[in-house]
Amino acid sequence: MRPRFSILFFFLPEVFHIANAVHQINEEIADKEVRVIGVEGEQLGIMSAEEALKIAEENDLDLVKIAPGSVPPVCKVMDYGKFRFEQGKKEKEAKKNQRVIEIKEIRMSPGIDTNDLNTKIKNAQKFLADGDRVKVSVRFRGREMAHTEIGDELLRDFAEKCLEVANMDKAPKLEGRNMSMFLSPKPVAPAKKPAKPKTPKTEPAADAPAESEDK
Repeated sequence: MRPRFSILFFFLPEVFHIANAVHQINEEIADKEVRVIGVEGEQLGIMSAEEALKIAEENDLDLVKIAPGSVPPVCKVMDYGKFRFEQGKKEKEAKKNQRVIEIKEIRMSPGIDTNDLNTKIKNAQKFLADGDRVKVSVRFRGREMAHTEIGDELLRDFAEKCLEVANMDKAPKLEGRNMSMFLSPKPVAPAKKPAKPKTPKTEPAADAPAESEDK
């Protein structure tokens, strides 16, 4: 008995979505009738599971139940091993191209000095340029809680100085003794192709004056 797999498969003209489930193949399929799709996506009609399996075996291929919830269930004739191999390659390639977006945190106090503030703004701009989100927090201590508007102003000024590379996802919000906001990188607009220079139109040359016969 072959192992069971979770697969994702699409085909036209009818589309059946297979994902995150255990699927039956070959002798595991015991339905009285199944709708069969050929290896090229052609409709082979409704038949018994035995007949469908015979077609798959005659072509040295597998019969895979791809839509168990349909009435009757839908099965497809395919090279299941090859399909799984290609799916594995696609998944690995997709993982290579994936970039995990991290959330970086920058913490400040209400009385932060200008130099430290500028350093933290530069760090935030770098994180945002790298495609990460940034959480900017102000921590209030003791009597500072009586002047939380200072933190709100500080955070909004921080966001304004990052405006070229960031959008404010969440406005400053006070939670306990911390006031935080979230910045996310602005989507990068695709570079515009330079316009081709227009070729100046050449005016037709005027007829040259005829030479006078009198000399």
